[in-house]
Amino acid sequence: MRPVSVCQWSPWGLLLCLLCSSCLGSPSPSTDPEKRAGSQGLRFRLAGFPRKPYEGRVEIQRAGEWGTICDDDFTLQAAHVLCRELGFTEATGWTHSAKYGPGTGRIWLDNLSCSGTEQSVTECASRGWGNSDCTHDEDAGVICKDQRLPGFSDSNVIEVEHHLQVEEVRIRPAVGWGRRPLPVTEGLVEVRLPDGWSQVCDKGWSAHNSHVVCGMLGFPSEKRVNAAFYRLLAQRQQHSFGLHGVACLGTEAHLSLCSLEFYRANDTARCPGGGPAVVSCVPGPLYAASSGQKKQQQSKPQGEARVRLKGGAHPGEGRVEVLKASTWGTVCDRKWDLHAASVVCRELGFGSAREALSGARMGQGMGAIHLSEVRCSGQELSLWKCPHKNITAEDCSHSQDAGVRCNLPYTGAETRIRLSGGRSQHEGRVEVQIGGPGPLRWGLICGDDWGTLEAMVACRQLGLGYANHGLQETWYWDSGNITEVVMSGVRCTGTELSLDQCAHHGTHTTCKRTGTRFTAGVICSETASDLLLHSALVQETAYIEDRPLHMLYCAAEENCLASSARSANWPYGHRRLLRFSSQIHNLGRADFRPKAGRHSWVWHECHGHYHSMDIFTHYDILTPNGTKVAEGHKASFCLEDTECQEDVSKRYECANFGEQGITVGCWDLYRHDIDCQWIDITDVKPGNYILQVVINPNFEVAESDFTNNAMKCNCKYDGHRIWVHNCHIGDAFSEEANRRFERYPGQTSNQII
Repeated sequence: MRPVSVCQWSPWGLLLCLLCSSCLGSPSPSTDPEKRAGSQGLRFRLAGFPRKPYEGRVEIQRAGEWGTICDDDFTLQAAHVLCRELGFTEATGWTHSAKYGPGTGRIWLDNLSCSGTEQSVTECASRGWGNSDCTHDEDAGVICKDQRLPGFSDSNVIEVEHHLQVEEVRIRPAVGWGRRPLPVTEGLVEVRLPDGWSQVCDKGWSAHNSHVVCGMLGFPSEKRVNAAFYRLLAQRQQHSFGLHGVACLGTEAHLSLCSLEFYRANDTARCPGGGPAVVSCVPGPLYAASSGQKKQQQSKPQGEARVRLKGGAHPGEGRVEVLKASTWGTVCDRKWDLHAASVVCRELGFGSAREALSGARMGQGMGAIHLSEVRCSGQELSLWKCPHKNITAEDCSHSQDAGVRCNLPYTGAETRIRLSGGRSQHEGRVEVQIGGPGPLRWGLICGDDWGTLEAMVACRQLGLGYANHGLQETWYWDSGNITEVVMSGVRCTGTELSLDQCAHHGTHTTCKRTGTRFTAGVICSETASDLLLHSALVQETAYIEDRPLHMLYCAAEENCLASSARSANWPYGHRRLLRFSSQIHNLGRADFRPKAGRHSWVWHECHGHYHSMDIFTHYDILTPNGTKVAEGHKASFCLEDTECQEDVSKRYECANFGEQGITVGCWDLYRHDIDCQWIDITDVKPGNYILQVVINPNFEVAESDFTNNAMKCNCKYDGHRIWVHNCHIGDAFSEEANRRFERYPGQTSNQII
């Protein structure tokens, strides 16, 4: 099986840089105001738009005052030096003319000239500190590689001062090596040292040690092994011991944090009277079926989870959200560390935490922030068992939402899929490996009905994050000698770990459009947008208007009225409209852009702008049992940034055929008083209803989370007035609260219940 590495993003010879009792909680450079101290007491940070952790306007604090750098003579070499000052390995680009917005204060450096090898920006030539003829419209920015320097002291990451390190850990089955199904859950513990793989002497080996090893390998817990069997087996095999005297507390995230004793080169008698250490790990629910332990998992009582992850590109990573008083909310990153992150990971059925993330590295949440200053020992079974503080809105903001990256079992799923023909490793025609009868072979996937959800699963299986696009035609990506279509009818919910978990036709493939031209392809991305509707604003702004027909010609032209309006006595009479405002936020990590290119946007004369999406939002009135009785025909939209968070600049504007989209940290506001921002309820009878708004209903554009795209409200309509109450995002409540919502009783004595 594939081993787990100490630093998955660094060469094996690096010092152990990721691990200590509270390490890996590196705050995002764009959210933590104080970065590591450089030479001569300087501090560095990234600011402005976009709020990604590895890019932004460069700001330097000198003599207690923050300032910027002018872009005159700025080069990629200078960006390399500054990125290293910020704790990243290198720069991938730089920006000029205040792309991330103009800064404030002093312009500390001008005509900065670096060779790229300097240890500090103070070694580069410039006009001198504070000497500049620039304005803040010339502020320079950098784009760094999203990879931290080992030992970077921006947080509590430390270097462990051992001469030897456990570089990687793996489990080797005692029998049937290479033929066991994945993930491997039981076998001999092997560690990789600088001179190769070695086994561990089992003298003094404890359940705490097994707990740490299983956590590293992606398993939440361990179980007892048949020691007699392995003792008997050990007598018949040769062993190479490199490690003994392992003493873990059970809370460590990596074996290297335990007390270790390494054998010296001249030790002749190794592990006398002992044998190799053996562990048996229990996989989490996601991985139990493939390891034959599904029955054991199902025997445990199943209640609603009180912790979940949101916004992660890969399994086992995301923003941490917790359930309190039937409402989901986030966790503030104050004192967030690897112990607390590991408790979350194990609670969710993964291994220990690989990284504890702060500064909303997995995107910002919306709504309540339930917990702050969580302090876990690492032994707790739930995050709720850890000491913590309840906070008010003034104590923390969503720019400080905590996140995690968990260790996962190795399943080998990425070896059964590949991309071909693309311009980069993130795109191409999808090829899958199938077996039997006969040898394994590679083939293509039929493009029929292939869409964003299916592409999401393919990109996740490839380890490439999200899908920007799911393509049904890939003739421009020649697959060479692979021409056989081996999978068709693929339909995914979007949550599967691999394509073979999705519904699809069996061994007999059926394609409406034959030939390699019409086969499935993907374009993957590490980041994606995430749209949420501001539900409170809908509740605050909802009202009824009886609008004369002679004022609705434009709306009728754009199909914004109910079908019965066609038979109305135009221009006499009126339509009854339920109006409300929609404020759609992008809280993801990538801008929301329309799927269609500018060449296919449609000009709408009566509204005076181009519409970039055929269907962006559905507005519906439903009965409590889900029957639709009215709908808002919001066929298309003009997407633009109406307002943004502080320090985020607008990028999209519809006027003059401008670019359309919603920037990260911005929102598009459709006021209640504009055309088509309504539902035609002329034909709706009095009663209790549900108002439902669904953004991006056809999944035309990729998002990191589709479960939060729907918003629901309770409605009471008496034929003259309407009451809108209890508006919430579809996944903001607990399952029980959602069930109660469907049984909403309406009003009594004009009081909403």
